Amino acid sequence: MKILVCISHVPDTTSKINFTDNDSKFDTNGVQYVINPNDEFGLTRAMWFKEKQGASVDVVNVGGAETEPTLRKALAIGADAAIRVNTEATDGYAVAKQLAKVVKDGGYDLVIAGRESIDYNGGMVPGMLASMTGANFVTNCIALDIEGTNAKAVREIDGGKETVSTSLPLVIGGQKGLVEESDLRIPNMRGIMMARKKPLTVLEPVDAKAETKAVSFEKPAPKGAVKLVDADNIDELVNLLHNEAKVI
Repeated sequence: MKILVCISHVPDTTSKINFTDNDSKFDTNGVQYVINPNDEFGLTRAMWFKEKQGASVDVVNVGGAETEPTLRKALAIGADAAIRVNTEATDGYAVAKQLAKVVKDGGYDLVIAGRESIDYNGGMVPGMLASMTGANFVTNCIALDIEGTNAKAVREIDGGKETVSTSLPLVIGGQKGLVEESDLRIPNMRGIMMARKKPLTVLEPVDAKAETKAVSFEKPAPKGAVKLVDADNIDELVNLLHNEAKVI
């Protein structure tokens, strides 16, 4: 089984976020980048298929040279090879178009993508990728087992979970639950050294017109001041909640 794991290069959630050019561009200065968490759950599950079922695992990213350290981390975790499509990832449709070419040329049986990336939170790439490649698709995936060409997946739905049976080729949009946080792997020194010798192929992009663009960014409003009320002054607390906060 050939597996391709899609890796998004995203800012660490602890990074301080700023914008430039009249709030029209993201300021990358001082920002630490990581593997998108939903993708990392998928990569860890792919490693299980590699170790238990002998699958081969490639990782792919659409982005510039600055994303290669993130791909190298994926290689250090255990992926066999990496692919970088050399174009900026700013539009979900264009990204899916680039990934579809990689999937078709590579003949992959299973494509594991994160349900969404934590930067743009579009949640559109896995579904469009499945449509472009003619593969089956399961999103919000929290469990996946494969036997031969048959797959059984569990996905989150409103108010519960749904178990579905399908077949390869398959694209999934994975998330926490596909593996647990305790299962995530930290690259060890041996993995880091081996990653330097693993192939990282750079591909030029195919023509793909971006269908969307970010016009401007806006930070969330700052939190308001906190009022402290003495624990014995219940009347004052009720008054503030009723007349000022208007929540009761």
